[in-house]
Amino acid sequence: MNFLIASDIHGSASRATGLADIYRKGGFRKMLLLGDLLYHGPRNDLPEEYNPKEVIKILSELKNEIISVRGNCEAEVDQMVLPFPVLSESSVVFADNMTLFLTHGHIHTPEKHPEGIDVFISGHTHIPVLEKRDGTIYLNPGSVSIPKGGFPPSYAIWDYPEIKVVSLEDGKNLFTLTLGT
Repeated sequence: MNFLIASDIHGSASRATGLADIYRKGGFRKMLLLGDLLYHGPRNDLPEEYNPKEVIKILSELKNEIISVRGNCEAEVDQMVLPFPVLSESSVVFADNMTLFLTHGHIHTPEKHPEGIDVFISGHTHIPVLEKRDGTIYLNPGSVSIPKGGFPPSYAIWDYPEIKVVSLEDGKNLFTLTLGT
């Protein structure tokens, strides 16, 4: 299976448009969104082209393609304006004989998460990570709108057996992990 994985759009219409274009052209099975879709939050500056209403339109066009979890910036009103579930703190996806645990990362963290999973996928830190430790794969696609740690805006691609974190700006791979190696 192949998934486009992204987090922390924070209301950036230009970044949401770029992500939707990549999704449509890439032939992905689903888009996995890890929260903080519409609001920028009080700790962040406004992202480029901040327009939550436009992000609603962009994501709504893909409503049947999205699996999403709640970020720390989601509110009850976000569920009222988005036509797909956004308020679950986590989700589990079974793909390629693996259990993928999706969460934003502010409640469940790489240090504190359910046992018995193969892949822990979270956002929240705005810093991309892709590593395998103690038999578990840890993936953070970074942020598509407000990257931190000197990284560019980024997202991830799950295309078994390969996982990649990719720059949204130029399409270059930031990290790659091939499963089975």
